[in-house]
Amino acid sequence: MAPVTTEEAHIAEVPVSVAVVSVFGLVFSVSIFAWICCQRKDNKSSNKTPPYKFVHMLKGVDIYPESLNGKKKLGGDKTPEANGKQTLSPTGGRPELHLDLEKRDLNGNFTSKPPTLQLKVRSSPDLDIPSLQTGFGPGDNQEASTPESILSSQTPTPAVEKSQDKEGGLGTLYFSVEYNFEKKAFMVHIKEAHGLSPTDEQSLTSDPYIKLTLLPEKKHKVKTRVLRKTLDPAFDETFSFYGIPYARVSQLALHFMVLSFDRFSRDEVIGETLVPLADIDLSEGRVLMSRDIIKRNVRRSAGRGELLLSLCYQSTTSTLTVVVLKARHLPKTDSNGPSDPYVKVNLFQGKKRVCKKKTHVKKCSPNPVFNELFVFDLPSEDGLRDTSVELLLLDSDRTSRTPVIGRLLLGTSSPGTAGEHWREICDHPRRQIAKWHALSED
Repeated sequence: MAPVTTEEAHIAEVPVSVAVVSVFGLVFSVSIFAWICCQRKDNKSSNKTPPYKFVHMLKGVDIYPESLNGKKKLGGDKTPEANGKQTLSPTGGRPELHLDLEKRDLNGNFTSKPPTLQLKVRSSPDLDIPSLQTGFGPGDNQEASTPESILSSQTPTPAVEKSQDKEGGLGTLYFSVEYNFEKKAFMVHIKEAHGLSPTDEQSLTSDPYIKLTLLPEKKHKVKTRVLRKTLDPAFDETFSFYGIPYARVSQLALHFMVLSFDRFSRDEVIGETLVPLADIDLSEGRVLMSRDIIKRNVRRSAGRGELLLSLCYQSTTSTLTVVVLKARHLPKTDSNGPSDPYVKVNLFQGKKRVCKKKTHVKKCSPNPVFNELFVFDLPSEDGLRDTSVELLLLDSDRTSRTPVIGRLLLGTSSPGTAGEHWREICDHPRRQIAKWHALSED
């Protein structure tokens, strides 16, 4: 039994010795790790890099401040070694640079003429930097051109733009004429137009198209398609007139009329041009031509302006819808300036006024656009029989002696276009019908 006891004691001593060795190994490893960390920290403190880097993008200069404590100036005085040698920064590979930043503006330029600059500046590889000595030579007294001066020299003044617009007029029309001897057809190709005058005062554009008429007979009339919202339309359309002998072409004339499409009323004329064919030789082929568009002599109203209205009569609900769209050619006020117009709408049943409404005031507008809708309830029994609508175009300027610019009366007994418009809405209920009306004096 004694040998067994000794063997058990030897087995119990083995784990204790293993634990002691493990503890000593762990302590040694921690000591070595702590010593390595201290050495790395000392190396970092001795070779400390600048806390930040500022890159001057305009001149491509890298500026490394020595510290942030403010004791040393960023652009110090030049060292004696700056004339021939460059001192190295603490990083070892980058030259140390001293710039007089207090004497520079935000763009890096000197506010006053400094002495001769001898420092060599390293520029950024992504920037194409001109020489820094430009403008600092002894004989260079010319002022450097700034971006503002360059833009001001390139940008045309409003006076020049107005003169250019006046020279352009109402635009130019480009077309060509040709005669096909095989088919005995006279061909007109309308190519394009440039610089048309706008008819829409809000968008400053037009919806142009062209009507072509062969004079003097006026039997052949054609027109191009409508191009939306453009002042330089490119039509590129060809029209062929058959059955016209070649000998008769010289007796003809082309009448081009340029119009702007209007959805609510008759189209507005932009201008026209007349091209006689007497001196044009078509025997050699196509002839390219261009003509200036001139203003057409359009008859206007007797000085009181015109008003565009849209009416609709709903027989089922016994309501009358009046839409005041716009006005044009309004006369000037007593002060010879543009008026401040608005429209007052009065509904009469017989001779009694039963309802009144008015639009908003449009300041300083000789061609105002209202686009306002009014709905009036009517007696179901009579309908439009004894109903009439009075529209007064007024000037909101209180100093004006004549606030009423023009007057329009719509009813069954109204003469001219007003009576025709009223009869059309009576004959075609539930249809929106728009017409221009000339205003009369009060």
